[in-house]
Amino acid sequence: MTRLEPGDLAPAFTLVDDQGDRVALRSYKGTPVILYAYPAAMTPGCTTQACDFRDSLASLTKAGYAVLGISPDPVAKLAEFREIDHLTFPLLSDPDHKVLEKYGAYGEKKLYGKTVVGVIRSTFVIDAQQRIERAMYAVKATGHVAKLRRDLGLD
Repeated sequence: MTRLEPGDLAPAFTLVDDQGDRVALRSYKGTPVILYAYPAAMTPGCTTQACDFRDSLASLTKAGYAVLGISPDPVAKLAEFREIDHLTFPLLSDPDHKVLEKYGAYGEKKLYGKTVVGVIRSTFVIDAQQRIERAMYAVKATGHVAKLRRDLGLD
């Protein structure tokens, strides 16, 4: 599995979001993007992380960032997740995990001491020229957004 490094060109993608709209990374050219990969909507850790991004969205947006979540969940499940937790940013569906694989966010990982294959909770900061500024793999759901905000100088 290839991992992205700062300076790499962010892999291009077009995916369907929780509202059924097609979202292309290229449409964000000129805007820095925080793309975060999570394993499954409406699970405890993923809900914590999504709500942390939701609660930090105003300061992230004020600093110029767009936030996108990506998981292999189907669009209908993402729509339910967005509604239940009042999420205010797009959630992208990557059911065949091709985009997740391009970002190095899908593969072998440890889960409760066992090796499994799945989404590796990761966050990517993509600059306005669509290059990777930060690639963070195997992040924790709890406290990650606060750490990211500190790393970006937003606290």
